[in-house]
Amino acid sequence: MSSGVRAGLVSADVLRKEQQELQKPDKNIKHLEEESRNAKTVFRDKSGRKRNLAQEQLEQRLKAEAEARREEQYAKWGKGLAQERQQQQNVEDAIKEMQKPLARYIDDQDLDRMLREQEREGDPMAALIKKRKAKENKEKEKPRYKGPAPPLNRFNIWPGHRWDGVDRSNGFEQQRFARIANKKAVQELAYKWSVEDM
Repeated sequence: MSSGVRAGLVSADVLRKEQQELQKPDKNIKHLEEESRNAKTVFRDKSGRKRNLAQEQLEQRLKAEAEARREEQYAKWGKGLAQERQQQQNVEDAIKEMQKPLARYIDDQDLDRMLREQEREGDPMAALIKKRKAKENKEKEKPRYKGPAPPLNRFNIWPGHRWDGVDRSNGFEQQRFARIANKKAVQELAYKWSVEDM
């Protein structure tokens, strides 16, 4: 039979012997059992290649950390960097003010500076001070072109301050503006001709 025992009418002794032989461990399988007892699981992907789970976990952790850093950066940007700096400055100012005594005297330089920086209604010197501050804070701007009105270009860009006034183009823009003007004139003439009888 396929199970390894005899078929048909068999005595109990023969059955017992066959049963013992079937249960007796096979010497060929003994070393396989020892190897399999200490073996580690091998994980494979769909194509059958071995997977390195430790490496994959490391890559996933690095990817998650990078994603978390990016999300944190976007959250920081979403709140507004200038607003965050202003809030930090306000907290520092409040801590600084809390450390000062409650009674402030006339020789307190911080109080004096704060009062001087305040703008008051009807102050005759306010305009002059504002102008000085604007001049100090003003960044140096590049000088602009001063001269006769330049010919138009298709982007309406004003020339720079180093332009010498010489037109070095190939005439394309002048031809383009002439075509646009001619087209507009023809359309206007056609419109006038079409409504002439009305």
